[in-house]
This record gives sequence, structure tokens and C-alpha cells, in this order.
Amino acid sequence: MRWARWIILLLIAVAIGAVLHYNLPQRDVVRVVETTEIRIDFSAWNRPFYTSGDSGGGTNLDQRDIRFIRTIRPDGRPSVYRNEDTGWFGWPPYFKTHSEDLQTEAGALVSDAESPDWVLVTHYGWRSNPLSIYPNAISIRPVHGPDDKPFPWSNIIIIGLLVLAVVALWRLWERFEERVVVPIVDGVLVRWAKLKDWVRGR
Repeated sequence: MRWARWIILLLIAVAIGAVLHYNLPQRDVVRVVETTEIRIDFSAWNRPFYTSGDSGGGTNLDQRDIRFIRTIRPDGRPSVYRNEDTGWFGWPPYFKTHSEDLQTEAGALVSDAESPDWVLVTHYGWRSNPLSIYPNAISIRPVHGPDDKPFPWSNIIIIGLLVLAVVALWRLWERFEERVVVPIVDGVLVRWAKLKDWVRGR
């Protein structure tokens, strides 16, 4: 059964990695080509990947206006970001409430291929064409060139703190197991053995 344990641990590790990859900030150097606002039709598959904050007009639960920032990467590939508020109580907790300002900033940074102005877009989330989901832009700022990408210190710090928290919780559980769980289990086993001896004696 050891292989089953390893499979379960692998699945847990993959799930944790997917959650971290989706929620942690990512940074792309791109060129803004357009800012738009279009109506998105939600489904059971893509609704969890959109926030519930105010990001445009419409009160229909099945569709809503979403702001988009359309960009081009240095290698020519397109990259599209949605621009939604996460609010004060949304997840992930970026406390984003400036989507309208961010849309204006992105509009002011539009450039063409002949004289590109490169910007750094900080975002979270994934892009999936089949599901019609887009990463959510958190901030945007100009950079000197397509190779001007900062080192992901924030992600390293967050992951390091999470690792420390897991280790601390593991140590606490080991102490709790040693002081509480093991004595209880031993007591139950002793009582069970005495009960069996009593039954046999009768």
C-alpha cells in the first residue's frame, strides 16, 4: 500500500502547487495594444474564475461587462488580461479596488510595434481559451525594455513563509500526537486487551 500513499501525497502536492500558481502574483513584460470592455457569458465552468466585485454594468448573473487589457509579448504572442476588482473580502486577498484607474493607466500606455512602450503587468490567474478565463491584472507600470523583468522576491518570501508555517504545524501536531493521541490510543488498547482477557476467562 506504500504506492497508494505516494499517489495521495503526489495529488496533494499537485493540488497545492496549482493553488499557489493560480493565486501568487506573476509578472509579464508586454506592450499594450488596446483596452476594451466586453460582455462575458458565464457558465458553471468559468464563473469561479471571475471575481464578484464591481467591474462594470449589468446585474444579470449569467453575464457581466468585464474590462480587458489586450497586450503583445516581446515574442509576438498575444496576452489578454481581465481587469476586475477583488474588493476587501474577495479571494485572492489583493484588496484591489482601482480597476477603473488601472484601465485608464493601461489606455495611456498603448503603443504600436514601430515604437513600443514596454510595461510590466502584475497579475494572478490563468488563461484558458476553452473555458474563456483570463488572468486578472493587479498593476501596470512602464519598464525600460522587454528584458526588464524583476526577480520574484515576493513569491519566494510567501512560499518561504508557507513552508515555515507547514513545518511549525507539523511540529505542533507531532507534540500533540505524542502527548495526547498516543496515550489515548495506548489506553484504549490496554482496555481492549483486558476486555478480551475477561471474555476468555468467562
